Amino acid sequence: MTVIKAERTAEADQAAAAATAAVEEVEGEIRAFVRRDVSVFRRRQQENGEAAVENVNSVIERVSGASVVEIERVIAELAQVRDMLRNEGQRVQREISGYASLSQAAMTSMKIIGDSLVQWKSQSPQPALRKD
Repeated sequence: MTVIKAERTAEADQAAAAATAAVEEVEGEIRAFVRRDVSVFRRRQQENGEAAVENVNSVIERVSGASVVEIERVIAELAQVRDMLRNEGQRVQREISGYASLSQAAMTSMKIIGDSLVQWKSQSPQPALRKD
């Protein structure tokens, strides 16, 4: 019983860790994408002078404003999914642990009942055969 419990607990931990890593990787990629996108506009600002700087700033603010809000919304949703998966993993671990305990108790009870029946049967006298 203990081996099955440990294996399933490890599997749940690995699944939760993998989900967390995936969410963190996606978050990192999104942040890197936004940084690269903004850095392109910064380089153009330096090349075109003051007038272009103001124009590019306004374009960046208009374009990236909605994108950044959407990205932040997606990141928040992914964080919620990560938390939900973590909570579900913990719930499954508790369920498996409860099942293992119940199974162990049932096996112990069956052993006690079996031992009692063997003792009872060995102590009771054998019925005599009637001769008619």
